[in-house]
Amino acid sequence: METTNMNDGAGSRDVSSRQLPDSGEPSPSFFERYAYGIKALLIGILVLLLLIPANMIMGLISEREQRQFEAKGEVSGKWGDAQTITGPVLVIPYYSKPNVVSNAIFLPEKLKVNGQLMPEIRRRGIYEVAVYTSRLDISGAFSKLDLSELNIPPAAVLLKDAYLAVGVNDMRGISNQAGVQWNGQTYYFNPGIAAADLFPNGMQVKVPLSMSDSGIVSGNFAVNLELKGSGQLFFSPVGKTTSVEMKSNWTNPSFDGAFLPNAHNVDDKGFTAAWQVSNLNRNFPQSWVGNNSNLHSADFGVKLFLPVDTYQQSTRAVKYAILIIGLSFLVYYFIELLQRYSVHPLQYILIGVALCVFYTLLIALAEQLNFSIAYLIAAVMTIGLVSFYTASVLRSVRLAAGIGGALSLLYGFIYVIIRSEDQALLMGSLGLFIILAIVMYFSRRIKWGEL
Repeated sequence: METTNMNDGAGSRDVSSRQLPDSGEPSPSFFERYAYGIKALLIGILVLLLLIPANMIMGLISEREQRQFEAKGEVSGKWGDAQTITGPVLVIPYYSKPNVVSNAIFLPEKLKVNGQLMPEIRRRGIYEVAVYTSRLDISGAFSKLDLSELNIPPAAVLLKDAYLAVGVNDMRGISNQAGVQWNGQTYYFNPGIAAADLFPNGMQVKVPLSMSDSGIVSGNFAVNLELKGSGQLFFSPVGKTTSVEMKSNWTNPSFDGAFLPNAHNVDDKGFTAAWQVSNLNRNFPQSWVGNNSNLHSADFGVKLFLPVDTYQQSTRAVKYAILIIGLSFLVYYFIELLQRYSVHPLQYILIGVALCVFYTLLIALAEQLNFSIAYLIAAVMTIGLVSFYTASVLRSVRLAAGIGGALSLLYGFIYVIIRSEDQALLMGSLGLFIILAIVMYFSRRIKWGEL
C-alpha cells in the first residue's frame, strides 16, 4: 500500500508538472503591469511642472501693472494728482506764552460746495488715465468765535495776522487765480500755509476780523476754484453742517470715503450726487489749539472708475490654469484608456505649453482690445491649435472635435466665473461638482482590471 501510494503520489506529481507547461515567456515586469498607473503619475507631475510657467505669467502681469502705475504717475505728475479739498478754516495766531506764538483753528458754521466735474481720458502709450477739470463754488460762514472755549485771553490774540486757509492736495492742479469774497470784499490767495501741521499743501489769505465783547466777529465767504486732478476728488467735512453737490458727464463713478451720497443718480449722460454731513458724524471738534491729526478722517468724494481692469481679470484667469491644464490632460488620458490610443509625454508637454500661451495672448490682446474680445480671440486661437494638433496626433477628426468642444465649454465656464465676481464661488463650486460627476461617469467604463 505504501508503494502504491508513493507511486500514486509520484504519478500525481508527474501529472501536475505536466499541467504547467513551460511557455518560454517571461512574466510581465512591474512597469508593464502598472504602465497606465505610472503614466497617470507622470501626467500629474507634468501638470505641476506646467504651473511654473503659469506663475511666471503672474509675474508678467505684475510687471505690466507696475508699468501701468508708472504711466499713470507720469500723467498725474504733469496734470494734477488725486485732489482733496479741505476748508476754508480760520487760523488765528495768539501768544500762548510770552514770545511764543501758537495757532487757534476755527472751522466754519456752514460749508456748501457746488461742483462740476469734467473728466477726460489721457493716454501714455497703451495705458489710459482718467483725469478731470473741476469748477468748485465753495461758500459758507463762520459764527462768532468764542475765545473762552479755548481759554485764550482776548489780549493775546493777533487779529491782524489771522488768515483763511484752504488745503489742496496738489497745488499744480489750480488753474485760476483763486480768490475769496470775504464779507463782500475780494482777497486773493497766496501759496503755502504757515501752520504746516494743519495741511501739508494749500493756500492762505489774510482776512480782516474785529473783536467784540462776546468774541471775534468773523463773516461769510465764497471761493471760486478751478482745479485739475486725476483719479478722484474728495472733500473734508469741516463745516458744522457740510453739504456737497456734484455733477459730471462721467458714467462710471465710484462713490468712496467715509460717507456715501444721501442722493445720487447715474445714467448714460453722467451722474449727480449730494452729500450732507454734520459735525456729529466726524471725530474732530469745531475749534482747537495745536495739532489735530484727524482732520482727514472723514473725507469723502468720488473716484473716476475705469470699467475694465485688464490685469485684475487676467490675474483671475491665470488662477484657473491648473483647472484647464489638469482637465485637458485628464481628457487625453481617458482617451488613451477607452480608445487604446497612445499619447507621448512630449505631446502632453506641447499641449500644456499651448494652454499656457493662451494667457500671454490674453494679456497682450487685452492691453489693446476689450477684455471680452481679447479672451474670445485668445481662446479661439488656443482651441484651434490644440484641436488641429490632436487631429494629427490621434488621426481622428472626431476625437479632435470632441477635444475642441470640451475646451470651448471649459474656457466659457472660466470666463463666466471671471465676470461674475459676486457669484464666482457658487458658480465655481457647482461647475467643479458637475465636472467631477462627468469624470466619475466615464471612469465607470474603464476596465481597470484588464489594464
